[in-house]
Amino acid sequence: MAYMIGVDVGGTFTDFSVFNQETGELFNYKDSSTPADPSRAIVKGVRDVLALKQAGPEQVSYLAHGTTVGTNALIEKKGCRLGLITTKGFKDLMEIGTQRRPSLYNLQAQKPYPLVPSGLNRTVTERVRYDGTVETPLDEEETRQVVRELKAQGVAAIAVCTLFSFINPVHELRIEEIIREEFPEAYVTISSKLAPEFREFSRMSTTVMNSYLGPVMEKYVNHFRDSIRDIGIQAEPYVTQSNGSIISIKETIDCPIKTALSGPSAGVIAAAFIGRQCEADKIITFDMGGTSADISLIENYTPQVSNEREVEGYPARIPMINIITIGAGGGSIAKIDDGGALKVGPKSAGADPGPACYMRGGEDPCVTDANIVLGKLNSKKILGGRMDVDIELAKKAIREKICGKSDLDLDRAANGIITVVNSNMVRAIRSVSVEKGYDVREFSLMAFGGAGPLHACEVAKELGMKDVLIPPHPGTLCSLGLLLADTKFDLSRTQVMDGKEENLEAINQQFKNMVEQGTALLDKEGVPAGRRVFQYFVDMRYQRQNFEICIPVPAGEMDGAALAQALSDFHAEHKRSYGYCKEEAVVQFVSYRVSAIGIIDKPDLQPAQLHPEAPIPEPIEVRQVLFQGREDYVAAPVYQRDSFLPGQSIPGPCICEQMDTTLVVPQGWTIHVDGYHNLKIHDDEVK
Repeated sequence: MAYMIGVDVGGTFTDFSVFNQETGELFNYKDSSTPADPSRAIVKGVRDVLALKQAGPEQVSYLAHGTTVGTNALIEKKGCRLGLITTKGFKDLMEIGTQRRPSLYNLQAQKPYPLVPSGLNRTVTERVRYDGTVETPLDEEETRQVVRELKAQGVAAIAVCTLFSFINPVHELRIEEIIREEFPEAYVTISSKLAPEFREFSRMSTTVMNSYLGPVMEKYVNHFRDSIRDIGIQAEPYVTQSNGSIISIKETIDCPIKTALSGPSAGVIAAAFIGRQCEADKIITFDMGGTSADISLIENYTPQVSNEREVEGYPARIPMINIITIGAGGGSIAKIDDGGALKVGPKSAGADPGPACYMRGGEDPCVTDANIVLGKLNSKKILGGRMDVDIELAKKAIREKICGKSDLDLDRAANGIITVVNSNMVRAIRSVSVEKGYDVREFSLMAFGGAGPLHACEVAKELGMKDVLIPPHPGTLCSLGLLLADTKFDLSRTQVMDGKEENLEAINQQFKNMVEQGTALLDKEGVPAGRRVFQYFVDMRYQRQNFEICIPVPAGEMDGAALAQALSDFHAEHKRSYGYCKEEAVVQFVSYRVSAIGIIDKPDLQPAQLHPEAPIPEPIEVRQVLFQGREDYVAAPVYQRDSFLPGQSIPGPCICEQMDTTLVVPQGWTIHVDGYHNLKIHDDEVK
């Protein structure tokens, strides 16, 4: 037997998806996370699933995991001490930024935490002009002295970002050589290798964050690799990137900033895969775990990717799947604020102590506590019976912290907690759909994560969405996404020119150079020639605009017809995004992008035979449940999800329990089970 294992490390639970390549069985498992050292939970979980399958570590052929180590280091400001080297006269660029205010009229707004300590942003004499010509040669002796001074001040990493290095990197490359000579143990990032694009602040910011995370990620992934080898697994592990692909440990060490949204991106990749099974080409993903909720939009089975995102107040100029994250999870803490209002999140009880009902010493009421009190969650055991919970502790926490500080009784307080957290998630979903020009009613809501299916139907109802999709194993979908991801390298170059036929040769040369670079990277990853795919994009804008739209182009060898199609696509997308277009205006081509993709073997999931005439299974119990918008409890049958057969239809209200989550279906909704065991839940009141 050969096993593929995907591991997603969350703030509360660590999830495992295990695929048997010979039998086609897909097995899922969850265990508590170990935030102090995430690799401990991974190693323990891998051992547990191998023991359950009576398999040896030598039978693991593939292992990939999504990590939050980089994200947490940025959030908690636990990166390394680093220095910055840039062009003389520009040492304060990280503090100056773009002068855009995140809150225009807030004079007390806090600036982002400075990643480069005062005095460690140093400059050297050099200057490359906008056309790539050298105006002032690099002063190498001065550079050596700067490196020696940074070494003496105890930095562990150095970021290098000089003006116009994206056009001509000669000075940055020489600075890197000097650092290697004078300070070989330092972690080094140069902007011309990491993000060779224009806009110096975002390029510098990306370079600084990469160096800030470098030593932290290097220590973690090396420890992770050694831990896996210590238990006998010989397969080289992979780590997920923020663009939804996987990369080797070596590439992770070189570019840790690429893992900033590692875990959530895998869930979006899996959601796109499930969408194809369900023939749903428009999906909003709703991934609610124990700590946070992640929202993303998928159109034409393709996740949306942005080429620049803000991470902890700084722009990161790397491709990332568009994901909105809010502090709304099962562990989100509810409280009455100083004004007497009920608030939920963003603070979370996490895995330890967790919600009050977990019996681990938690005293604050959480969303999970409210769901147990309302009858939506099992009041005795969760995780398929592996974890005990205590409803009385949940009631005590809500009574003391909510009822005791307001005029709410227990039921109204618990229902209020769910109402508030649902409203938070509705706002987040609107921000990726309605606020971007999409009609949310045209989309299906795909809910996953341990808590997503608990809230999905009620959230969809508030948004006017008529269909909810629940994958077979929603609580571990992110770990499944790790088994469905390909290797991908996103390459970019900037050269501003008009989108006209006389510039086709220069445009095609940019693509050719990046294909050569992508081919070399895929060679290093060992991807066979027959499993390589290249995708091409151009960032385009009208002349004198300051922002671009990324448009896919059919091939790297553009001709007149391909150019005309690209321009037409740009006008159409500009009109959709901004409400107008100017087809007579000059369109500029700004940056050129190539995705070099290596196709990885994936689980081959086959549909089962449908049984539409099969009777509805017997419920394991009938539970009193208080749904949103109702004053009275309703008797709802409780089913084990694995008792459902493909082709069946099950009316609400009902509760469906499984190891990794619980699904709550209100009255007026009907479950339809498809051949892949996905649940399509339709609001019968919406035509």
